[in-house]
Amino acid sequence: MSAGSEPFRDALDAAARHATAWLESQPKRHVGPAVSAADLSADFGGPLPDSGMPAAEIINYLAAKAEPGLMAMPSGRFFGWVIGGSLPAALAADWLVSAWDQNTFLRAATPAAAAIEEAAGRWFLDLLGLPEESDVGFVTGATMANFTGLAAVRWRVLADAGWDVDADGLAGAPAIRCLVGQERHDSIDLALRYLGLGRPAAVPTDRQGRIDPAELDRALDRALNGSNGSAPTPLIVCLQAGNLHSGAFDPFLQAITVAKAHKAWVHVDGAFGLWAAAVPEAAALTAGLHLADSWATDAHKTLNVPYDCGIVAVRDTQALRAAMSVNPSYMIRDSGAAADPFQLVPELSRPARGVPVWAAIKSLGRDGVAAQVRRLMERASALADRLSALDGVEVLNDVVYTQVSLAFGDDATTRAVTARIIGDGLVWMSGSRWQGRDVLRISVSDWTTDDGDVGQAVGAVRRALAAVRG
Repeated sequence: MSAGSEPFRDALDAAARHATAWLESQPKRHVGPAVSAADLSADFGGPLPDSGMPAAEIINYLAAKAEPGLMAMPSGRFFGWVIGGSLPAALAADWLVSAWDQNTFLRAATPAAAAIEEAAGRWFLDLLGLPEESDVGFVTGATMANFTGLAAVRWRVLADAGWDVDADGLAGAPAIRCLVGQERHDSIDLALRYLGLGRPAAVPTDRQGRIDPAELDRALDRALNGSNGSAPTPLIVCLQAGNLHSGAFDPFLQAITVAKAHKAWVHVDGAFGLWAAAVPEAAALTAGLHLADSWATDAHKTLNVPYDCGIVAVRDTQALRAAMSVNPSYMIRDSGAAADPFQLVPELSRPARGVPVWAAIKSLGRDGVAAQVRRLMERASALADRLSALDGVEVLNDVVYTQVSLAFGDDATTRAVTARIIGDGLVWMSGSRWQGRDVLRISVSDWTTDDGDVGQAVGAVRRALAAVRG
């Protein structure tokens, strides 16, 4: 017999109260955590208890003890990394996903979840102008989205070279040559390492981190000339939609044209920048994006879906399904033509991650998604404009998407300003290292960020700089 609702009611009611209180605190609370993990170890550690605690009491204890150690990442004043808050419909849908407790790996077993994810995938392709024949999978984040897309790449380029990676593995396989921009995100290197493909070859980029198509052409020529000529050389080119520091986009049309001339597969890492394709005003940034072969992004970045949810799209459906699929005898397969969810992602047991994506897009519509991305761009531009007017502030971006990087003269001053801002706690921004300099990096990704938050960010930078200067 199932438990019914009674054992859950008090705990869920408590969770709802604490969640509401947490969200209500975001506009005014100190952004950074007040204590360290070490400070909290006694509250959450200690000996394993001999007896249990009632569920509602656990939730009350958890909320009270955790609160000082939480970062106000859902706040509109959080500019530290590309995180984003949660849209109301997406957050509530995520709660339903946990309550439904569906292992969404088979269409026949969980038809509602499968149908919702298929719809979300079609909407995703339509929103971003990607090929409608592509398969779409929902994974944990952009790192696994990159992994999944590149797993499909690995299968295809080796199959085209006459190698069965499923049967024979990588030992003795033709060497795959992967080319990336010098300023790609580390998640690309991580995904390639997971796949046994090793470190990629870096192609020079401009001062904003955009790959140089002419240099890419020369690098691909060198890769081909360095092969033994006995078989096709498997080639992969990874491009980027949204540089971590500048927000810059690789010149897709030119770079993909070069890559295709060399018969290379093109994968696009667009963790936060891929969503620019939903905005007509950003067409110059995303021109040619649809000509790639696979794409990776986050839904919790820009779309503002709760953690965790990444999205991968692959044009070559055979390659994706071959790379991801297994066929154990216990699976009850749907006779329909559509793929089962497990055939699109590197997991057999998985939650219905696409449901909050469906809810987010359903709540916003095409116009609302575009308006949300446009609003993030406008807030970042406003920040860049207002900060560039301050004496002693250097804005390092030449075009602002949603990222703004600042320097304050020498590295020591930049580090000191960053530390002051974090210590002040009114806003949160992160320090980084870019183009051989220490920088203060600002990311605008939360749908709640408004003009008041922008003003507070400018004020925090002004105060910190004045304090450091003395």
